[in-house]
Amino acid sequence: MSKAKNVYEYLDSKDCEKRFEGLYGKDDTAAQIARYHALADSTAAAFGTASVADMRFFSAPGRTELGGNHTDHNNGKVLCGSIQLDAVACVVPTDSPIVTLHSEGFPKPFVVNLKELKPRKDEEGKTESLIRGIAAEMKERGYSVGGFSGCLTSTVLAGSGLSSSAAIEVLIGTVYNHLYNKGVVPAVEIAKIGQAAENKFFGKPCGLMDQAASASGGIVTIDFESPEEPAIEAIRFDFEKHGYALVVVNTGGSHADLTADYAAIPTEMKAVASFFGKKVMRQVKRQELFAKLPELRAKVGDRAILRAFHFLEENKRVEKMVEALEEKDVDRYLKNVQRSGDSSWEILQNVFAVSSPAEQGVTLALAVTGQFLKGEGSFRVHGGGFAGTVQAYIPSERLPDYVETMEAVFGPGCVTHLRIRPEGAVSFF
Repeated sequence: MSKAKNVYEYLDSKDCEKRFEGLYGKDDTAAQIARYHALADSTAAAFGTASVADMRFFSAPGRTELGGNHTDHNNGKVLCGSIQLDAVACVVPTDSPIVTLHSEGFPKPFVVNLKELKPRKDEEGKTESLIRGIAAEMKERGYSVGGFSGCLTSTVLAGSGLSSSAAIEVLIGTVYNHLYNKGVVPAVEIAKIGQAAENKFFGKPCGLMDQAASASGGIVTIDFESPEEPAIEAIRFDFEKHGYALVVVNTGGSHADLTADYAAIPTEMKAVASFFGKKVMRQVKRQELFAKLPELRAKVGDRAILRAFHFLEENKRVEKMVEALEEKDVDRYLKNVQRSGDSSWEILQNVFAVSSPAEQGVTLALAVTGQFLKGEGSFRVHGGGFAGTVQAYIPSERLPDYVETMEAVFGPGCVTHLRIRPEGAVSFF
C-alpha cells in the first residue's frame, strides 16, 4: 500500500513507477505517469483543488479477442486477453446521488441522477445509460452505489474492435465497487453488471466476453456453458518471446449502423438451436445438425446453418488454441488462429456488411496481410467484425515492413502493437 497522501504524491512515487511498468510496459511508463498527471489536473480544474485530497484513480483495459469469434452469446468458449490500452478515471466521491463525469473529447459532462434507475429511451446508445444502468444492476444485486465527480480519458479507440464500451462499463462498475463496496464485488460480477447495463439500458445486444476479459486481466479462456457462472482460466504466454508481434489494424469504417448485423449472428445461431428444441448452439451436436440439413434450409435459411457450423468448429478450435499455448507450441497455436480467421471470413461471414458491399476495409486488410505474410504468422478478423480491425501475428523482425505496407493502404497510425496486460480493472491509491 502506498504511503502517499494524495494522487500527485503517488504518481511521483516508486510504487507508482513499478505498478505502471507492469501495466503498460517500461517504455511507456513515463508517458502514462504524465497522462495520469494531466487527468488529475483536469479533475482539480473541474471540481476545485480541495478535491485533490479525495481523488482516486481507476483503470479498466480494453481486450483483444484471440479465439472464439462470436461464440460467447451461444454459451461457447473464448480465448482473449486484456491489453495495455485502457480507460482511466480520476474521481472524487460525493454526498449527493449525482454522477458528473467529464470525458475527453466531449464538450459537456455526463450527468446522471442515481435516484432514477430505470432505462430511459433518450439515453439509449449514450454513456449516461451505462452510468445509470450499472448503478441499477448493482443495486439489483444487493450492492451499494453513490454519486461521484471526475474526469475520464481512454486510449481504447471507439470502433477499434478492442472493446472501448466494455472498458467503460467495467471502469464505471469498478468505481462503484471501490467507492461504495470496499472492492468486494468479484470481477466476474462486474462483467455481468456491465453486460446487463449494455443490453437493458444502452440498447445493444452483447455477450459477456468483452467485459469478462477487461475485468479479469491477462490471457484467459472463458467457458460460458453456464453463463451465470462462467469458468475462467488464466494462461501465461508471451508472444514476443516466441518471435511474434501481436497487432491490430484499424481499417476505418463505423460500427454505428451495424447493430442489426451483429444481432443477426446470435439470432440466427439460436434459430438453428431452436429447431432442435434447444436454446443455444452449445446444446446442439454436430451429427444432429448434419442429419437435418434439408429441413433446416427450409426453416432457417443457409446463412444461419453456416453460422451454426462456425460455432461448433470454433468451440473446438478454442480448446486446441488453449492446449497449444499451455504446451508453448506457437506454431500449432498460429495454425488454429488462421483456421479461426478463415472460418469467420468464409462461413460466419462477418467481414463486411451485405448492405454496403462496396465498403470492405476488413476484407481488404485480410487480403493484403495474407499477401504480405505468405504463410508466416497468421491473421483474422478481430471482434465483432463487419468494420473496424483485423488482428495479425507478425514475425517481429518484419513488423516495420508490415506497418509500412498497411499504412500505405489505410493511413498513418492504422497499426497498433498490442501488449497483454497482466491485470484487469484496478483501483489506484
